[in-house]
Parts: sequence; C-alpha cells; structure tokens
Amino acid sequence: MEYTAIILFAIATCVTPGPNNTMIMTSGLNYGVRRSLPHYFGIVFGFSAMVLAVGLGLASLFEQLPILHTLLKVVGASYLCFLAYKIATAPTNPAIDSNAKPFTFIQAAAFQWVNPKAWVLAVGATATYTVASDSYGLQVLIISLIFLIFGSPCIMLWLWFGSALKRFLQKPATVRAFNIIMAALLVSSLIPVFLNLAAEFKL
Repeated sequence: MEYTAIILFAIATCVTPGPNNTMIMTSGLNYGVRRSLPHYFGIVFGFSAMVLAVGLGLASLFEQLPILHTLLKVVGASYLCFLAYKIATAPTNPAIDSNAKPFTFIQAAAFQWVNPKAWVLAVGATATYTVASDSYGLQVLIISLIFLIFGSPCIMLWLWFGSALKRFLQKPATVRAFNIIMAALLVSSLIPVFLNLAAEFKL
C-alpha cells in the first residue's frame, strides 16, 4: 500500500467543504466547541466505521442491487435538504431556546450513511488504494484508521473556525445570514447528486 498517497487523499478530502464540514462549522458557531464535540466525534468515528463497512463488502451489495444505491441517494439528498432548512431557520440564540441542540454522537454517526460525499470517499478510497490479496481486510482497516487519524484534525479546523466566528457575528441578523449561507452551501453540494439522479431517471 502507498501510505503517503492515502494520507494525502484523506487530508485533501476531509479538509475541503462538504456536508459534514458545513454542518460542524455551523454547529460551532451556534453551540460552541464543547457542545458540538459529540457531533464531531460522531463524524470522525462514524465515517471511519463506514469506510470499514464499505471496504468489507457493502459496495459489492450495491453493485448487485443498484436500486438500493439509487434509493439511498434519494433518501440522503432529501434528508440533507431537510437539514439545510433546519440550519437556515435555526434560532440565532440557542441559549434561550430549550429545543435547540447540536447533533448527538449517534445522529452524526448515522448521518454518514445518507451523506453523498461520505459514500463517494468511502467507495473511492477502498477501490483505489486496495489490491486483491490475502491482506485485503487489513488494507481496508488501515485506510479506515488513516481517515480517523488524519481526517479528525481537518474536521476540527471547521468546528474551531465556526466557534471563532461567534466573536465576530454578534448580531442575530448576522448569525441568521450566516446560517442561510451555510444552508445554501449544503444544498449546492447536492447538485452532482441531483444531476446523477436526473440522468438515472431520465428526467
């Protein structure tokens, strides 16, 4: 295995914008670093577990039953649109709203399974950086650990950045504008998924 290439791939893909990073940055702004830690750990451990599961056979299931993958994309895109709406309409002062709270660990980990970017990365990494051999399972485990070790700091940067923005975004109207922009970015990240689904359904 070419460890350097996998590490660079993990860093590059985890530090670039996507649903996870958009949401964790928004959580950092609205709830702070400490309250967002379960969300953060849910992402890093949930995605690593997903890479392991995909590498050990889930991808082959989708090859045999493509309709399952299509269904997952529809559900995932719909759920992300719902989350974008929730972000855009989130209270600008969670402290005075008892219902306002960040993702839990379980919610963030489960979210990976409906996150289109997570699927692309998991399938792409295991397909590109593994070779058919007796050590295939070990290769998948190593890739999963590389994402955990090197991806975690990249995602933490987004959480920290979101929290740091709080000192500059003091007015509720400014926070609202930020949330709306993040919601728009989240939806825009789904454009390739929408185009792919349109092609599949020949719309």
